[in-house]
Amino acid sequence: MRCGFCLPACPTFKETGLEPESPRGRIALMKAVADGVMDPDQAFQDQMNHCLGCRACEPACPADVKYGQLIEQARDAIEDHVDHGVAVSGIRKLFFKGVFPHRGRLKWLGRSLAAYQKSGLRKVVRGTGMMKLFPEHLREMEQILPDATGKGVVERLGTVYPAKGEAIARVALFRGCIMDVMFADTNVNTVKLLSEAGFEVVIPSSQVCCGALHAHSGEMEAARELARTNLEVFKEGGIEYIVSNAGGCGALLIEYDHLLHEDSKYKELAVWFASRVIDVSKLLVERGRIPLFLDSESSVAAKPVTITYQDSCHLRNVMKSADAPRRLMKQVANVNFLEMKEADRCCGSAGIYNVTHPEMAGQILEHKMEHANKTEARYLLTSNPGCLLQMKLGVEKHGVGSEMEVKHIVDFLYERIVERSES
Repeated sequence: MRCGFCLPACPTFKETGLEPESPRGRIALMKAVADGVMDPDQAFQDQMNHCLGCRACEPACPADVKYGQLIEQARDAIEDHVDHGVAVSGIRKLFFKGVFPHRGRLKWLGRSLAAYQKSGLRKVVRGTGMMKLFPEHLREMEQILPDATGKGVVERLGTVYPAKGEAIARVALFRGCIMDVMFADTNVNTVKLLSEAGFEVVIPSSQVCCGALHAHSGEMEAARELARTNLEVFKEGGIEYIVSNAGGCGALLIEYDHLLHEDSKYKELAVWFASRVIDVSKLLVERGRIPLFLDSESSVAAKPVTITYQDSCHLRNVMKSADAPRRLMKQVANVNFLEMKEADRCCGSAGIYNVTHPEMAGQILEHKMEHANKTEARYLLTSNPGCLLQMKLGVEKHGVGSEMEVKHIVDFLYERIVERSES
C-alpha cells in the first residue's frame, strides 16, 4: 500500500517537495536496499539521516505502518557498516558511551557547564571572539542554553516526595539525563506539581538515560542496555505510573516493550514498564486534583495573558497525548489560550537534528515562527526540552518584538498554581 497520505504530514517533504524526502519515499529506498536492487550508498545513508523522526506520518497512515521502527532499524543497520572517521566516531563514543549512561559523569558535566556560565568565562569567551571558531548554528545554540547544574532533582528533593493531602497514587518520575542537567528546575517543579495534585512521587536515584538519542542515532544495542537498567530500577516500589515530562524521553519509554520484544529475560518486564509510562499533563488531567480554577484575586482582576502551544512531536504522535496539555492550559484562570496554526508540525529540533542538519532545521523553524508570531502570545509553551530550546532560538532569530517568552508547560503551571498557593 503506497497511498501517500503521509506526504502532507512530513516536514521534509513539505520543505522540498521531493519523493525521497517523504516516508513513502524512504520506505521505498529501504525496500530497494533490502531486496538488493540498490546499494546502501552515501546518498541512501544521507536520506535516512535527513528524516526528523517526528513520526507525524504514523497517525496519518491508514495502514498503520510503523515508520518510526523502520527508520530506527535502517539507521541501526547503517551504523553496523559505516565508517564515520576518527573525529565523529570519537564524539559519538564520548557521549553515547562515555557520558549519557553514567549519572556521575552527567553531574560533572552539569557542574562544568555551570562553572563556565557563572564564573565569567563565558563572557570572556564571547568577548574575545573565540565563539567565531564554531559554526553559526552552534554559536546560536550556545546563546540560548539555560543555566546548567550538577544538583538535579534527587539532590534537591530526595528520592521520595510526599503528596499534599491524601495520596491518590504512588508514581515515579523519570528524570532523564539532559533534563536533570539543563532543566533541573523543571524536574523539581514537576515533582511539586504532582505533589500538589495528590501524588506521592518517588525518584529512583540509579535510573539512567532513556536511550532515545541512542535509538535515533542507530545505537540500538546501547539503547537496549540502558532500557534493561531502567527496568531493573523501576520494578520495585509499588508504583502505579512512571511519569515523563519530556516528550522525546516518554516516546521511547512507552516503547520499551517493542525495544526488548526479542529479549526473553526482559520482554515481560518491558511490557509492564511501558504500560505505566504516562506524560505528566495526561496524569494531571486524568487523575489529579489540582485546583486549576483557583487563582489569586489580584491575578483574576488583571488583564488575561495570551498563551499558545507548540506540540512535542513524540508526545503527540507516539504517546498520543496532544489533548491533555491543551485541557490544562485552558483551565488555568486568567489565561487566554490561542491555538497556533500547524502547532502539530515539527519545530526542527528532533533530538540533535538542529545540530546535525542545521539548514533544514532552520527552514522549518522559520516557517514555524511565522505562525507563532501571528498569535501575539505572551508565552509560547511546549512539553519537551529540545522543542523549548528550538522555539527559544526561533524567538531570538525571528520573533516580532521581545515580549514572547518560551516556557515548559510544567514551569508555567507551577508558577500559577503551586507558587501562588504557597504564597
